[in-house]
Amino acid sequence: MAEAVIGSIAEKIIEILGSRAIETVGKLWGIKRELEALKETVSLLQLVLDDAEEQYHHPHIQIWVEQLKDAFYEAQDVLEEFNIETMRQELRGHSEMMKAVRTFFSSSNQLAFKLKMSDKVREVRARIEAIKANKEVHLNEHPKREWRKREETHSFIREGDIIGREENKKMIMEFLLDSNVQENVSILPIVGIGGLGKTALAQSVYNDEMVSKQFNLKMWVCVSDDFDMKKIVKNIIACAEKKEPMEGAMEQLQSELRGAIDGKRYLLVLDDLWTIELETWLSLKTLLVGGAKGSKILIITRLPSVAKITCTTPPHFLEGLLESKSFDLLMQMACCNKEQLQDPGILAIGKDIVRKCYGVPLVVRTVGSLLFKKTKPEWLHFKDHELPELSQREDRIKLILKLSYDHLPSHLKQCFALCSLFPKDYELKKQTLVNLWMAEGFIQPSDRGLHLEDIAHGYFMDLLWSNFFQEFQEDVGTCKMHDLMHDLACSVAGTECWVAWDDKKPIRKRTRHLSYGLTSNLTGKLPISCLKASALRTYMYTTKYLRESTSEADLLQLIQSFKRLRILDLHATMIEKVPRSIGKLKYLTYLDLSGNRTLKSLPNSITRLQNLQTLNLNNCSSLKELPKGIRKLVSLRNLDIDGCRTLSYMPRGLGQLSLLHRLSAFILPKDKALAKKYCGLGELNRLNNIRGSLSIENLGSETDAGKESQAANLIKKDFLEILSLSWGDLDITDEAIIKRRDEALLDGLRPPKNLQELSVWGFGGERFPGWLTNLPNLVKLTLVSCTRCRHFPQVGLNKLKMGPFGSAFGECICSNANTFD
Repeated sequence: MAEAVIGSIAEKIIEILGSRAIETVGKLWGIKRELEALKETVSLLQLVLDDAEEQYHHPHIQIWVEQLKDAFYEAQDVLEEFNIETMRQELRGHSEMMKAVRTFFSSSNQLAFKLKMSDKVREVRARIEAIKANKEVHLNEHPKREWRKREETHSFIREGDIIGREENKKMIMEFLLDSNVQENVSILPIVGIGGLGKTALAQSVYNDEMVSKQFNLKMWVCVSDDFDMKKIVKNIIACAEKKEPMEGAMEQLQSELRGAIDGKRYLLVLDDLWTIELETWLSLKTLLVGGAKGSKILIITRLPSVAKITCTTPPHFLEGLLESKSFDLLMQMACCNKEQLQDPGILAIGKDIVRKCYGVPLVVRTVGSLLFKKTKPEWLHFKDHELPELSQREDRIKLILKLSYDHLPSHLKQCFALCSLFPKDYELKKQTLVNLWMAEGFIQPSDRGLHLEDIAHGYFMDLLWSNFFQEFQEDVGTCKMHDLMHDLACSVAGTECWVAWDDKKPIRKRTRHLSYGLTSNLTGKLPISCLKASALRTYMYTTKYLRESTSEADLLQLIQSFKRLRILDLHATMIEKVPRSIGKLKYLTYLDLSGNRTLKSLPNSITRLQNLQTLNLNNCSSLKELPKGIRKLVSLRNLDIDGCRTLSYMPRGLGQLSLLHRLSAFILPKDKALAKKYCGLGELNRLNNIRGSLSIENLGSETDAGKESQAANLIKKDFLEILSLSWGDLDITDEAIIKRRDEALLDGLRPPKNLQELSVWGFGGERFPGWLTNLPNLVKLTLVSCTRCRHFPQVGLNKLKMGPFGSAFGECICSNANTFD
């Protein structure tokens, strides 16, 4: 009898291990339809909540919406728990069937899990239905929203950012170029409300050719809300010397600052200066007066009180644009063809619209982006039905900007609201935003088979084109948010997102996304004790560094308190050890430990995080190894190990992470005895989704060079743009062997045609491979310590201007290389 029971159980376990979780649960417990219904309910809830947001200002619906949101998140957690368990079953594999049979009667057996989860599914569905039944207003469960995104070929570079500011620019230029001044350093504040274009105006004069010739030194420092004397001095030094200053006391920094500027005619811009005490300002000014006669400081501020304290010459008050200039800017932003620009009806409507924009360029651009590619009736509807309501209310500028948010689809609304977690003036990295949005589950899969990364990039560009972001630098992938847009993000996020600057400020129970930073009183204490938000999904650190290390006890408390975390950002918090209990954060999709220079290892329990998409270990310079079971991180898409100088190999199994899109470095073991235990080049074979940049290190340790390099299959990695190949220290003295090995190795490491930059370090061969002539998109080639090279292929000369050694690349850098034939 007992054998028959065990046999029956074994059959069920085989069934579990061989199918998806939802199918298994349906067969075992009869709740397949319940699960499918729950998925449909979650999708429907999103639509209902989107519609409810439009009516959220009605008091009688607010509590109902909060209850519905709670149930919505709980339903998501239940479905996610099934997905996690499914992945764990697949990782166990059929070979562990008997082990599963032996543990059937234990608390961890899979059937018990299914029974528990079936109850959860029914409970959460019942809760949702009860809340829906109690609603007091009608909400459209099938709202139709249109989102017209701009064409990919449309340029987001706005040459018209300073339209109508010619006279302002002329006046500021006269101040900057005037050498008949009494003071060594003259100070001019530019004053005006947010959105007028104060910073754009300052940027225009700062980059003017005549201004550049006038000054020996130019420096631009963004101050923002927190006037931290030491931080400002360090930033000025960094601008002056083009490098980060050494850490030190204020006495050392003031000496370094005076040494950098004394005797030089300099231009300093202090952007976004808010609050300052007279004594503090005088202390800073004392350090700045050593510049040569004719030095100038521009201060950008919204507050006349700041201008009064700092000025040595009457402030320049920036007013709104003239109506005619506002109209020109609106038409530039909104009209995509000559027909619209010549349509009398469109022109008349546009003139009516700009009268309600109050001459604020940011508002004009935002309204223009809303009207882009709209028809004349849509322009008329906007003028007659959306703008008039705003004229009746206070804070009209923000309300106009709110219109642009209201026109966003729900997936972009949540992406934008999450940006409220970053401080004002924070330099946002596009890649970080993309990874965060993916980790939060904000990215909607495409039916066209696009990668999630590409869809997320589209989200970013949509928000950029709609003026939610600005100052985008495509080469480094960074942008900023205007202060007014940041205020809007905080407003629409409400208590869902919260910024905590210390551990005394209470956090709302329903807060799900939290960021914390530290003012000048930097400590290692994490703000945990004050939190009641047990359902927290995001925990982010947004300051660059701490003075004291974060204790393991704090981390243990954090993990224990917030078990539903999706995002955990602990970069630069001076962590020395990650607790094993981190493996209990089963929902975790994003883990940032970058900049923790004392961190030496990660616990193997981290491989239990089957949902993890991003693992950022950038600049963990003491990290010695990655977890051996890294193959279990089946959802991993981003692995950043740049700057991990003591990392000497990659664990086997990395090649099984088929979803990997970003792998910053691939490190071969220097010790050949370890080669069989750790990753060889062959592990790169199937990782063809890798994009961006890749560095392959210690190539000099490869023995079977030709076979291994071809197994890396670099030519199939079509998304790769930047490739660095480093041989490391040569361990062979026989030059003939080195030559044959390295030439065979480099020949087999043929990159894809899309490659834009290639670096080769320590190559020991005499000839470069012929594939260098077949890289049509290559614009930069770097050769370092290629001392044995004698022959270089003749690449085509029609692509770009000639570079050194007969190369035809946009930039060719050669160090310690012989002259080629």
